[in-house]
Amino acid sequence: MTAAAKEFSPRYWTSWLLIGLFRLFTLLPWRLQLGLGRYIGRVARGVARRRREITRHNLGLCFGDMSEAERKRLAADHFASLGIGLIEAANAWWKSPAWLRRHMHIEGLEQLEAALGEGRGALLLTAHYTTLEMGAQMLGISTPTTGVYRHHENPVFDRVMHAGRLAHGGELLERGDLRGLLRALRKGSTVWFAPDQAYIGTHSAEVPFFGAPAPTNTATARIAAASRAPVLPFHVERLSGSGRYRITIEPPLQDFPSGDDRADAARVNAVLEAGIRRNPAQYLWSHDRFKHFRRP
Repeated sequence: MTAAAKEFSPRYWTSWLLIGLFRLFTLLPWRLQLGLGRYIGRVARGVARRRREITRHNLGLCFGDMSEAERKRLAADHFASLGIGLIEAANAWWKSPAWLRRHMHIEGLEQLEAALGEGRGALLLTAHYTTLEMGAQMLGISTPTTGVYRHHENPVFDRVMHAGRLAHGGELLERGDLRGLLRALRKGSTVWFAPDQAYIGTHSAEVPFFGAPAPTNTATARIAAASRAPVLPFHVERLSGSGRYRITIEPPLQDFPSGDDRADAARVNAVLEAGIRRNPAQYLWSHDRFKHFRRP
């Protein structure tokens, strides 16, 4: 069976139905989309027990100064944001560039333009926010962008996600394609890079993340050293109830890399932590960041 035939086999009809539903959701007024996203998040929190436990554990490690009630509210807000993020992804893939421009506000684009003017490309250092898809597309209509992509095991979702992420131009690289990433930077491209997820391997260091030791990829420093590209922190926030998004591009990190991969990884985590603290519920707390919930 060919790949195309496999995608349209009965096994994946439910997947196509879900895609069609989310396409229809983009036609609803924003307030209805927001409510629907929150409802999806509540359902996910109720049925995804493992993700619920991971979220509880992560918030306990990272926000020990909060009361238990405060962490429960933050967890509920996170799952609501996660549900909204699914509908945002549909908007990001299928809404027009004009719609995206009306709903975004970019601060610091001049920082990126100045960095690109040096001719070495620019590495945008970001995290896995629940607003990830919206932020990437809004950035992409502002400046040509290369993103890092991980294939989805479901071929229908993979096909739609891949097409959606290229809907407004730009390029995609497979996760782990370090050579492709370096080529893009050397051509002067803007590359979106999120090294915040747990990583255990040869190029890994256990350094603080919200005060707790976390296995962290040291690739950011190695990429910066090999490409000589500036590294600019990049954050995306959903502004409460307004249907608008704020994208913030900060000045390039100074004296980075330092030559000490462990120190640089700790600095990367500190930069990302500062961005996440602006709106903690919009970060992906349901990811097993500390690798404490490994499958047997």
